[in-house]
Amino acid sequence: MIIDFHNHVWPDAIAPRALGGNIPGMDLFGDGTVAGLAAAQDEAGVDRSVCLTVANTPAQLASANRFAGSLDRSRFIPFGTIHPLVSPEENLAHLRDNNVAGVKLHPVFQGFSLDSPALFDTLAALEGEFCVITHVGDGGGGDGTTCTPQMVAKIATTFPRLSLVACHFGGYHFLDQAHEALADIPIMIDTSWPPSLATLDPELVRATIRRHGAEQVLFASDWPTAKPAAEIAAIRNLGLNDDETTLILGANAQRLLGLSN
Repeated sequence: MIIDFHNHVWPDAIAPRALGGNIPGMDLFGDGTVAGLAAAQDEAGVDRSVCLTVANTPAQLASANRFAGSLDRSRFIPFGTIHPLVSPEENLAHLRDNNVAGVKLHPVFQGFSLDSPALFDTLAALEGEFCVITHVGDGGGGDGTTCTPQMVAKIATTFPRLSLVACHFGGYHFLDQAHEALADIPIMIDTSWPPSLATLDPELVRATIRRHGAEQVLFASDWPTAKPAAEIAAIRNLGLNDDETTLILGANAQRLLGLSN
């Protein structure tokens, strides 16, 4: 089974506006709609796609989580959204009401820092129940100072029972910091690197994966800012062994999310 752990979709009416406002200067390889992601899945041979929802403001929480919860579970794995300006109780109610599998944090779009005390209040409530995936590093119009690898390490040590995934190998354009801060931290990292993992030196990527441990790495495209088919090819071209490749392309995600098929 191939599972793409990092995709963004919006309702058809919202997708053009969301892509224009949230992703300045990024190349696009899709339209951000559910149908567009399904077509990209079919092209790539992806079995399941984790769909990440982000409420930029508290007012968007209810609708964003309803949309995530409405996705076809046979193809998509919905991740909902929280906001630190909302109480932990209200955040969890939105997630539980829509039966989502996890939560996406995007400090740049949502306007908070990963070391915010208010965020920690909600993370404490999420611990042991929901998987949390967070953007780390720059991109999306931010310089990365609100979502550093060091902040991720602090979350991981503060909440040891939290299922935590750090996007972009632990730091988009912050790989040196991620190597130093996260190498010995027992969290998952994903392989998303728009516009493509293939833009990185394969030797560097192999070293990053093996330093962290292939069993803690999740294949992720970041569609629509990258093509799942091209990213799968990039993983297969890294020169990893078959066991490592199998773990990264889907087995790790199955284990993390408790999926049988």
